[in-house]
This record gives sequence, structure tokens and C-alpha cells, in this order.
Amino acid sequence: MVNNTYNYLLSDLKKLKGVGQKTYNILKKKKINNIFDLLWRLPKSYTDRSKSTKIEDLKIGEEQTVILTPLKYNFPRIRNLPNRIYCKDDTGELDCVFFNSYEGYIKKILPLNKEVTVSGKVGIFKNKYQITNPKYVSEDSTLIKDKYNKYSLTEGISEKVYNKIINQILINLPILEEWHNNKILRKFDNISWNKAIIELHKPDNVGKYNSNFYRRLAYDEILSTFLAHSEIRQNIKKIKKQKKFFDITHQNKILENLDFKLTGDQEKTLNEINNDLQSDQKMFRLLQGDVGSGKTIVALCAAINTVNSGFQVAVMAPTEILARQHFNFAKKIFDKKINLEILSSKSEYKEKKIIKEKLENNQINIIFGTHAIFQKKIIFKKLGLIIIDEQHKFGVNQRKKLSDKGGDNCDVLLMSATPIPRTLTMTIYGDMDLSIIKEKPKARKEVKTYSKLETKIDEILKFIEKEINNNNQIFWVCSLIEESKKLDHTSAVQKFEYLQKKFPNQVALLHGKTEPEEKEIILKDFLNQKTKILVSTTIIEVGIDFPNANVIIIENANKFGLSQLHQLRGRVGRGEKQSTCILLFKSSLTENAKKRLNILKSSTDGFVISEEDMKLRGFGDILGFKQSGIKIFRLADPVHNEDLFKLAEIEIKEMEKNNISLNKYRTLMKLYDQADVINDII
Repeated sequence: MVNNTYNYLLSDLKKLKGVGQKTYNILKKKKINNIFDLLWRLPKSYTDRSKSTKIEDLKIGEEQTVILTPLKYNFPRIRNLPNRIYCKDDTGELDCVFFNSYEGYIKKILPLNKEVTVSGKVGIFKNKYQITNPKYVSEDSTLIKDKYNKYSLTEGISEKVYNKIINQILINLPILEEWHNNKILRKFDNISWNKAIIELHKPDNVGKYNSNFYRRLAYDEILSTFLAHSEIRQNIKKIKKQKKFFDITHQNKILENLDFKLTGDQEKTLNEINNDLQSDQKMFRLLQGDVGSGKTIVALCAAINTVNSGFQVAVMAPTEILARQHFNFAKKIFDKKINLEILSSKSEYKEKKIIKEKLENNQINIIFGTHAIFQKKIIFKKLGLIIIDEQHKFGVNQRKKLSDKGGDNCDVLLMSATPIPRTLTMTIYGDMDLSIIKEKPKARKEVKTYSKLETKIDEILKFIEKEINNNNQIFWVCSLIEESKKLDHTSAVQKFEYLQKKFPNQVALLHGKTEPEEKEIILKDFLNQKTKILVSTTIIEVGIDFPNANVIIIENANKFGLSQLHQLRGRVGRGEKQSTCILLFKSSLTENAKKRLNILKSSTDGFVISEEDMKLRGFGDILGFKQSGIKIFRLADPVHNEDLFKLAEIEIKEMEKNNISLNKYRTLMKLYDQADVINDII
């Protein structure tokens, strides 16, 4: 049975003294839902009130502590005027000023002719020192003369109230049963979880990120996440499925007819996937590859092997045009005996009905489409493989539901063209087996990358004219849709209008506000070379190939992260022609911006670039994961705590190897919010 001492930590905030409805509502808005959540709002600095200062030595604008004697009250009868108390010490005079405080309260805390200790921010009014609405006032100096944490507070909660709430929690902090073994504890000087939390909130320890207490708590976070992933992974592996028996002759015939050879990484990855398909354990694998590394052909080979073993395959893409691209490629390389269909929101009702019936009767081998192919109405006769492209924003729970959807005999393969560092991969995709394609096809030319001042626009226009005359196409990326008064960025609309005048009837505009149907038409026209220049926001970052597009120009490139720039650059260089990426920037660049542009110009390796991006930008900001709801650690950082991630990975592998029960880690997982992922074992 789980030790119930953690129940205090997960209990409602209203159990705390000083937390009324108003404070409760303020904390709730900040997503502080229980006592445990409060512990992770760390102090950003502290105020030292341990030393008192004489009035003559006070510094204006600073928080200081002074011992003084109240001499006279001034309670004006005119509304909105403050109450003022004249005070002094042996070196000078000071006024304590109160707004919205009752006379009785003031007389109680500042009795006349009695020495009191007052702490607050020092100001000046009419050449006289004053402290307005003092934060601390007491006749007992020992209650004030101490160091007090400063937190990032919400409006409506004072520092004094917040400190009282935190101190109350720390006093009542339960002693939890240790979940780490001695080997792990020694790495953190044997500090307990309880002691580490107390140390974390001591004013003198603010910012001590390399301390044993901070690292122990960061490791707890990492381990709890890895444990949840491990449990999901192990549960999936326990599922005994029907093995897929197939002859790879069909696969090899397809590969022989291609106008390129698979790279070593592609061959290795295809073997890993085929082994999964032929095993009696359910496949739940991520195929991660850099832009243009050739994930699609690997996935389609897995699809044809699944079909040849008597099962159906579903291939899902985020947009209809990308789904259609996969569909057309499959039609080109597969035998005509393989029944392929595409299902989208544009499919006619009659067509949808026929496709639905064919799927139910196993008359369709591979179905391509958007998320519509997984609607409840769509029933497969014998679904054996689900392939999902460009779904790097799927959360753990969504992936788990997806794995369950196809039934026990259905394998799952996710593909992502977003290279991310190993520490992030372990954190986000730890529940999946991983295959990585880093090697690019040998025939593919590297994209030449240049940075140009935006004032050199005339040179760029001449270059574009030359490319269009050579029957090439151009992407022109802007960060904004419309002009902004606050941001000094060129908008997509503005640039579209400008280029239309220079290249009449050859420019199209695409952005996030474009209607889906219109978007499909614009992309199709560009694919069919009806337009030569596509002005767009970053919505073209991932997805469809445009083999004839060999130039991409990115406005205000210094405003983008490295990984996003790399993804955008990956929109070109898909064909045989030499491709070019031009990074436009304004004259005034920060040091960080210069570093980003130089890194991008010097490397085309998405994994190297993403590592550098994370170092420059920080965890949570990279690749928009913060916006997509992927868990952000409270303390752990994949750059600074890389050794802890590796330590947790080793520990998990050891536990899996030795079949160690999760029982001793249940409190840890409950506290660190992993219970929703593995409710069945908590």
C-alpha cells in the first residue's frame, strides 16, 4: 500500500492557514492546484532584514529594516489622504505612511513611545524619509530581523503572506519513505527529499543549481518521467500479437526500381522495423529523421511488407496535400495489384461510403488520409500497421490511445522530421522505441546558405529573376501576416504586394488565416508551377515536397530559433538542382542572433543544430514544445543536467533488465503527476 504521507502534499490549498477564497482563486489562476505545486514556485531572490539601519544611513528605493519610536499619529478626516505616523531614532526622523488601514490596527502595531522594528521600501517625501505600507512591523525585533525570500508573486498576494504560506508548508512537510537506492543517494551526498525541499527554500540557497539538494530534486523529476515511459513501453511489449510473416522479395523489388539507393541509416532502420513487424511483440516506434533524409520510403516498405502478410495499413498525414503526396508516391512504386485509396474531407459522400465498405471487407490494402481515417465510423477488417507522419506534437496520453486503437495485432510507427537532442528525445518519446536516420542521400546536394542585409534587396531581386528564368521556384517566408506597429518585421501581405509589382501574376500568398480549401488550391498551383513565388508565414515549415522550389528567402531570420530556420531551409533541396537559402537580417544584430546565423551557415545536420538551439534558447522554448503542451520540468534542464538524464536512463534500463517492481516509486510518481499516465498501476 502506498505511503499516505504524500496526501498532505496533494491536499487542497484551502487547508492552509491564510489561504482564503481570494488567495485560493489567485493561486488557481497560476495553475497552483495543491500544496505540492506551491513548493515549486522557487524564490528568485531574498531580502536581508537581519541587520537594522539607522535613519541617517537609509538608502532611498531599497528595502531596509529600522528600529524606531512612534511619536505622533496623524489620521486625516479628508477621504483618500493617507494615515501618517511620525517616528524617530537617535539619528533622525521618518514617517510610516498607511493607505487603507484602520486607526485601531495602526495604533496596535505602532504604539506611541514604544520601540518597534519596521521593515519596508524607503522613500522620500518633502525631504523626509518615509516607508509606505511597511511589509513588517513588530515590537519583537526577532520576528522581523531575518532573511525573507522574494517570489514571483501574483497580484493580490503580498510577499509577507506568501512567505507565511510557504513556511507553514515547510514546517509541516512530511518525511517520505526513500525511493532511491544507496548507490543513487551517494551521488547527492545522501540528502533526503524532505531535507532537499527545505534547503531549496532557504534564502541563502537561491540560485544554487549545482547543489546536492537541487540536483537530487531535478533527478526525481527526470526519473518519474522515465518511469512512466518505461511502464507504458513495458505494458505495450507484454501484448502478444500475431506475427507478420512476409517475404522481403517484394520490398527488394521496389528498392531495385528506385532511381536511388538506400543509405546505411535507412537500411538499418528498415531492418529494425521489419524485425518489430515479424516479432510477437507490438511495435510502438518513432522514426526520427532530418529533413530530406528519406523516412517515407522506409515507412512505405514497412507498409508493403505488412500488406504482404495479410494485413491492412493506415497512413495519416497532417494535411490533405501531404497525404496525397504519399498516396501518389505509393502508386508510383507499388504493384498495381496493391489496392490504394485516399480519404479526405473533400471526398464525396458516395466515394466515402464506398471506401468505408471496402475497408470493412478488406478490399483496400493501404488507406491514406488525414485524421479522418481514424474516425469511429471507419472500421478496418484487419488493420496491421498505423503510420503517422509529422505528428511530433502528440502527447504521451494521445500516443497511448493511438496504440490501443488498432487492437493487439496493430503495430504503430510515428514519423517526425524534427531532429531534437537526445535528452529531449528521452523525455518526450521515452515510451517508444527509436529509429534515427541522420545520413542524407548521397546524390542530394547541400543547400547553400547565405546571410544578407535586407538593404541588399535589389541584388536578391536580380537573383530571383534569374532563377525564375531558369524555370525555378522560390519560397519567401515572413514572420508576420499583417503589418504591426509594435514589431519592426516585414509582413507577408506587405511583401506579397511588393513582389506582385515586381513579378506580376507569378506570386501567391499563404498564411495561417488562409481558409483550408484555398490553402490546398494555392499549394497545388505552386506544386504544378502555375505560380513561381510563394510568400508565406512559417506554416510551410514541415510537410510537402516541392522538388522544383530551390530557393528560400527568410525575412528577419534573426527572429527565429535555429531549429525552426533549419526546418524552413528543409523546404528546398528536394530535387536534383542546387538550392539556396538566404537569411535576411537588419543591421543591428545581438550576439545570440549572430551565433544562430553562423551556426546555420556552418552546418546542415539537424541534430547538431537542435543541440545548439537548446543551449542558446533553453528548454521549453525550443521547437514550440511549450505551446504544444509537452511537459516542462520544474527544475531539471536537459542542457545543464545532461548527466542526470543519462543517469536516469541507465537506472531505468537496469530496472527493466532485473524486472524491478514500481511499488517503491509509487509515491514519487504520484507526486510528480505521472499518475494520469499509468493509473492502472498507482
